[in-house]
Amino acid sequence: MKVIVTVVEKITSEAHIDIPDGLNQSAIKQHIVDRYNTGEMQTEMNIFQVDFQSISARIVQEQSDAKSA
Repeated sequence: MKVIVTVVEKITSEAHIDIPDGLNQSAIKQHIVDRYNTGEMQTEMNIFQVDFQSISARIVQEQSDAKSA
């Protein structure tokens, strides 16, 4: 029997980054979004917390080969 198991988790990641001085709040947000969207922050992201949300399983019906007769 084959079963597909799906686990849903909420992952919170955290990065400690340096940004230029003198930016206003809007520019800080844009700088962070731009770095995230270009993938620059990916290497700096560390998993901070994982919260389990749900788990489910679905039985997969295995089909016999119709060509073998």
